Amino acid sequence: QLQLVESGGGLVQPGGSLRLSCATPGLTVKHYALGWFRQAPGEGRREAVLCIDTGGGNTNYRDSVKGRFTGSRDDDKNLGYLQMNNLRPEDTAVYYCAARPRYLGCSGRELDYDHWGTGTQVTVSS
Repeated sequence: QLQLVESGGGLVQPGGSLRLSCATPGLTVKHYALGWFRQAPGEGRREAVLCIDTGGGNTNYRDSVKGRFTGSRDDDKNLGYLQMNNLRPEDTAVYYCAARPRYLGCSGRELDYDHWGTGTQVTVSS
């Protein structure tokens, strides 16, 4: 398993925006689907947010983020992104990126991903 690296988290007011990045050292990201998960305070498990397939398409797993969150990727830079707009306090969580081989496609299950980052904290509060 390889370690991915998330960045871009922080404290933002409700209605604000953040863009998270996922670096994939040691991984040729064009061969992988990239998933974004989050773990809210007090929650024991991570929940899937969305997945970016190798064509750049998004599979969204949370109705609450539809129209606000968008995933993208830059295969030349081996990076994935999660653009988060109109943030709400309930979006507060540690956000993780994950990767699985592209031939398997996207998945909303944690166990289906082989490579994970250590997470970046996003706090939405006034």
